[in-house]
Amino acid sequence: MSDQSIHDTLQPVRVEVEVVLGHTYMPVHQLLRMGRGAVIELEAKEDSDVLVNANGMPIARAAVQVEGGKISVALTRMLRNIKGMEA
Repeated sequence: MSDQSIHDTLQPVRVEVEVVLGHTYMPVHQLLRMGRGAVIELEAKEDSDVLVNANGMPIARAAVQVEGGKISVALTRMLRNIKGMEA
């Protein structure tokens, strides 16, 4: 199968991309007491890169950008553990 044929076959495939800002751990009782306006502190720092996942698989690190009221991310590093993906 040629590269073009593979490209044409994969073109319509949709991939879920998610950006993970950070994580934390808390006891269940604290989680159950949360309501609207609750603040969850993350272990990440303000200038930390975020994790980019594709279909739940880590593929890159990125920097958060805010411009014109829109939030986006700029990829800073591709992860090497993806088969066929160069860092």
